[in-house]
Amino acid sequence: MATKIVMEALSPTMEEGRLVEWKKNEGDPIAVGDVLAEVETDKAVMELVARAAGTLLKQAAAAGATVPVSALLGWIGSAGETVPENGKPAAKTGGRAEGQTAAVAAPAPTAAPTPMAQPAAGAQAPPNATPAGRVKASPLAKKIASDKGIDLGTVAGSGPEGRVIKRDLEHAPGAATLPAPTARPQAGPSGGPYEDVPLTQIRKTIAKRLIQSIGPIPTFYLTAEIDMNRAWDAREQLKAQAGEVGKVSFNDLVLKAVASALRQHRACNAWWQDDRIRYWNEIHVGMAVAVEDGLITPVIRNADQKSLRQLSAESKDYAARARERKLTPEEYTGATFSISNLGMFDIEHFTAIINPPEAGILAIGRIAEVPAVVDGQIVPRKRMRVTMSCDHRVIDGATGAAFLKTVKMMLENPLALVW
Repeated sequence: MATKIVMEALSPTMEEGRLVEWKKNEGDPIAVGDVLAEVETDKAVMELVARAAGTLLKQAAAAGATVPVSALLGWIGSAGETVPENGKPAAKTGGRAEGQTAAVAAPAPTAAPTPMAQPAAGAQAPPNATPAGRVKASPLAKKIASDKGIDLGTVAGSGPEGRVIKRDLEHAPGAATLPAPTARPQAGPSGGPYEDVPLTQIRKTIAKRLIQSIGPIPTFYLTAEIDMNRAWDAREQLKAQAGEVGKVSFNDLVLKAVASALRQHRACNAWWQDDRIRYWNEIHVGMAVAVEDGLITPVIRNADQKSLRQLSAESKDYAARARERKLTPEEYTGATFSISNLGMFDIEHFTAIINPPEAGILAIGRIAEVPAVVDGQIVPRKRMRVTMSCDHRVIDGATGAAFLKTVKMMLENPLALVW
C-alpha cells in the first residue's frame, strides 16, 4: 500500500514550508532516510527524509510551492502501484478498487530528458555539469546563484563530490550575463509603478511574532549609558595576547556581562506563561543575527558557565551558520533572555522588540567617543548606550533597573567578568 509523503513540521514554529527542490524523481528507488526534498522553513533550509522505502510514485507538489504542515507532497510505494486520487483511497467494488484491473497498472510514461548539448571540438564542458543536466550545489549556493544571476553549470565545486558551495561563488563568472531573479526587488525601476514580491517563510514568521509581541505585551524601556574605556583597553590586551585565534568582540563582552547579571537577577531570566511566570535556573541567551530577508536568534546555552573565549567561538559559529540558514531548531529556540546589537551599523540607540515568551531584551548601540566630565574635567570617553525592553507583567521598573545597573558595572569594570 502506498505511503503518503507529507510536509513535516521541521521547526517548532513552522506552520508551512516552501518546497525548494525535489532531490528524487518519480520512479526513483527510495530507502528509509533518503533525502526526498529540501524545504525552506521559517528559519532554515532543511532536508525532508523518507519515512518509508519503495519507489517515488508521484510528486504531488511542485518545487517552489508553499505547502501547509501535514499537507500531501507525494507518494512512496511499490513500482507500478496505483496512487490514490487527491490523497484519498479509490472507492472499492467487489473487493477491487473501482477503475482498476486485476493486473498491476503500469507506471505512467514520462518524457525522456532532453540531452545536454555536446561541446564543440576543442571546447570544454561546464565544470559542474552532470550527464543528466543537473548541478550539484548546496541549498545556500543555489540561492546565492539565483540572486546574483550566476550559472551554476559554469562553476567548479570544491565541496564533497564536486558540490558547489558558498565560497565557490565569490569569484564566479557570469553574474553580469544572466538576468536577475524576479522573486526579489530589482536594483532599479522595472518598468512599472511598483513591484510585488511574495513573502518568504522567515518574513511571514517575523510578522506573526511581532503581532504577538508589540500588541499584547505591556512594554517599558530603560536606557543606560556605559563607559567602555576599560572594556576597550581589556579587549585590546586580549587581542595582543591571543591574536586572531582568541579574538573577542564587544558583543562577546556584552554576552558575558548579560549572562552574569542574569545569574544575580533571576527575575529577569523568566518567561510569561499566561497563567504563571516561569523563572529559569538555566541561562540561555539569544543573540539576534541579521540574515537575508530577516532575523534569526541563535541561543548560547548556559552562557553564564562559559568563558569569554568559549562565548566568542560559539557566537561566531552560530552567526556564520545562521546566515547560511544551517542552524537546527534546537540551536535557535529556548532563549531565556536576548540581546540585539546594531552598533556595527553605526546605530547610536534603538529599542528592540521582546521575543515572547521571554520577558526582556537588551538593545546595544555603537561605541562612540564623546566628551564626558571626569573628575571635573571634560575629557573624551568611549561610551555605549543600551536600552532594555521589559515585559511589565514579569519585570518591574526597579527590577529591570537593578539588572541594568549590574550589566553597566561589569562592562565598566571588566575584571568583574572573570570572577
